[in-house]
Amino acid sequence: MHAERIRLREAEKRDQHWRRWGTYLSERAWGTVREDYSPGGAAWDYFPFEHAHLRAYRWSEDGLLGWCDNHQRLCFSIALWNGKDKILKERLYGLSGPQGNHSEDVKELYYYLDATPTHSYCKGLYKYPQAAFPYAELLGASQARTRRDPEFELIDSGIFHEDRYFDVFVEYGKNGVDDTLIRLTAVNRGPDAATLHLLPSLWFRNTWTWGRSREAKPVLSAIGPESTLASHSTLGNLVFECPECETMLFTENDGNAERLWGLPSAGYAKDAFQQYLIEGRRDAVNPSRRGTKMAGLYTWPLGPGESRSVILRLAPEESAAVDAAALFRTRIAEANEFFSNVPSVALSADATGVCRQAYAGLLWTKQYFHYVVEEWLGGDPATPPPPPGRRFGRNSQWNHLFNEDVISMPDKWEYPWYAAWDLAFHMIPMALIDSDFAKRQLGLFLREWYMHPNGQIPAYEWALSDVNPPVHAWACWRVFQIDRRHHGRADHAFLEGCFHKLLMNFTWWVNRKDTVGNNVFEGGFLGLDNIGVFDRSAPLPTGGIIEQSDGTSWMAMYSLNMLTIALELAQKNPIYEDIASKFFEHFLYIASAMNELLWDEKDGFYYDLLRLPSGEAERMRVRSMVGIIPLFAMETIEPAVIDKLPGFRRRMQWFLRNRPDLCRNIASMTERGIGERRMLSLVDPTRLRRILERVLDEEEFLSPHGVRALSRFHRDNPYSLDVDGNRHEVRYEPAESSTGLFGGNSNWRGPVWFPVNYLIIESLQRFHHYLGDEYTVEYPARTGNKSNLWDVAAALSQRLSALFLVDANGRRPAFGPHPKYHSDPHFRDYHLFYEYFHGDTGEGLGASHQTGWTALVAKLLAQNGE
Repeated sequence: MHAERIRLREAEKRDQHWRRWGTYLSERAWGTVREDYSPGGAAWDYFPFEHAHLRAYRWSEDGLLGWCDNHQRLCFSIALWNGKDKILKERLYGLSGPQGNHSEDVKELYYYLDATPTHSYCKGLYKYPQAAFPYAELLGASQARTRRDPEFELIDSGIFHEDRYFDVFVEYGKNGVDDTLIRLTAVNRGPDAATLHLLPSLWFRNTWTWGRSREAKPVLSAIGPESTLASHSTLGNLVFECPECETMLFTENDGNAERLWGLPSAGYAKDAFQQYLIEGRRDAVNPSRRGTKMAGLYTWPLGPGESRSVILRLAPEESAAVDAAALFRTRIAEANEFFSNVPSVALSADATGVCRQAYAGLLWTKQYFHYVVEEWLGGDPATPPPPPGRRFGRNSQWNHLFNEDVISMPDKWEYPWYAAWDLAFHMIPMALIDSDFAKRQLGLFLREWYMHPNGQIPAYEWALSDVNPPVHAWACWRVFQIDRRHHGRADHAFLEGCFHKLLMNFTWWVNRKDTVGNNVFEGGFLGLDNIGVFDRSAPLPTGGIIEQSDGTSWMAMYSLNMLTIALELAQKNPIYEDIASKFFEHFLYIASAMNELLWDEKDGFYYDLLRLPSGEAERMRVRSMVGIIPLFAMETIEPAVIDKLPGFRRRMQWFLRNRPDLCRNIASMTERGIGERRMLSLVDPTRLRRILERVLDEEEFLSPHGVRALSRFHRDNPYSLDVDGNRHEVRYEPAESSTGLFGGNSNWRGPVWFPVNYLIIESLQRFHHYLGDEYTVEYPARTGNKSNLWDVAAALSQRLSALFLVDANGRRPAFGPHPKYHSDPHFRDYHLFYEYFHGDTGEGLGASHQTGWTALVAKLLAQNGE
């Protein structure tokens, strides 16, 4: 067993706590719901970026490419100054939702380059301009642009002209569970000499200001010219070494009341290092060299192309000396060895680099997340009480929620809070490298301090009661399969534990999201933002409800996921046969209603149904992903499974025989496919072919880079609906959205999204598993080229993977139009894993570090190659 696998096994068995320290520090803690104590819930305004260097955070901390323990007691990150900025570069800058022309957006260049699952080795890169950082220009240019214009990014400012910037690399290498070495390397990429001021910073998260902590206040104190002792009641004593630093600076991690509100300050403040270095105020730091925040100061004059490094250490007292350079060589070699054994087909060096950075981003975006709703609603004893209306406002129905865990985030700057359906997709590639963490994450959201007593899974902090697609059961089943197939473990205890809690969630869906009681579901938002004519999370301007093709399809898929899990468990315990039969029945009812109400025979497609208060119903003929999601509700059942479960077989046959009214609208269980398999599917082979005629048509859904969320048919044929003199319209928009609907920070009206594309590929593979090579479709449509579904799935996978790979012209589509990204040797092999991609060009859009579900590219490359 390789070294990293040994560490993973020790962590899983709790023999060694290798996951205690990691890259768990957020990239943004300001502008979050947790830090918002305003009367109206205006989080961006209540705690803006301009306050972040002055004001103590209540719930978490942030920094540049940082490091902390799993309870975020002690934090480390770098601070930088180029001699020109007016504020110390301690955190990433970006625009708030109201400031950006497409809502919130980070305006920096940084990359996650490598990481192992136990964080025994991690490497990141931050590109720091040598000119004054263009804060005002980024804000002004963005506000001058409309929603129809692209976002103004840092690269557009020209600040990287003539390569006048520093590459700052941050590497972490563990010498032991609590022993971390940190190598910082700065390179001057510019043509002239330039000076970089580097401040590796260590601080305690502020737990003492709020009047809730009973622990002694922690302290950092100098024990030599280059060493600091960090003393904490539960972490113990750690020594932080800054070899060859000019000096060590100390202050308190407390807010600067004078600069924030014009009030007298109690002592040394959070922004002291900025005052000391940039403002020349030597009295801003504590001369007694103690506090709760400290930094070593390095001033590095660097010639053109020159680099310089320093290795720091954070370790328990009296730790033995270590050869730091040798330690990093060993950890890098172990990381290479580990990833060479991750399951994969043979890949080129280019594709291997994509996978390695996808996994790195997935691991770097783990984040300590702290949110206790009862405390947040009520306020803290030592601070002014929140406004009275807070008790009835945002998240007030979730006072049981107690989150204090390391969680896989969508993006630690743009989405520094979990999203339930995002996380389900994160765990698919995660299971290939760390199945134990994947299982623990999925189980976490089903625990009683996360899941609502009524069975709802929390969505995200902005609105815990919003509804995300119910993909948790699918993720649990897929992680179980990956763990069994690639790691040789059939963890039925994990599967059974999740299943019992998913039963509660399934019941919540049935009771809450089927208003009419006709087995057709509403769901509301369902994560697809602006895909429909209306904001589906809000009351409709027409009144009434939307009976959703996607909501109903997700529930059909959920039923089949639960059926599949129950059949697996029934082979160990026959009691699950009855439960399997129950989900078989659920699926029959949902499938019958779905095909009766939402299928359009003329168009050969599924559409949402607008049901008005009068009882009238109108089919909303928008050719969108909501009409493709029915393909996801498909499972095959092996004959050996049915033969082992006679009770289930009898009840299944009873339904097929006695309830033809339910069975006539689904793919027949009586017709056996390849290998005598049975199929349960919303879509029979005839309807499948009709849907794929649109999905695989390059004039409709099929992009050179995957399947679009909306058909390009709507570019020239927008769908519109008039309500009370107002026109509501859906038009094909392949890039950023021109509407502010549902926040306006993402677009499902044309771009390519990885999660649904991944499910399309999986579904086609399952259909092939049943229908075999004889069932072919035109790929692409209307070309006359016939392919079986397995080959179509592989071709779609390769279109998605090609977003990141160098094409015949030496370009990576995801990089977009910027020549520097494609040709510069210091940019061209560094990948960003975007939230979604331009439906025509493949340019990366939205959140730039949405590594979670876009890391699925590593899974696609692993199984389908390039």
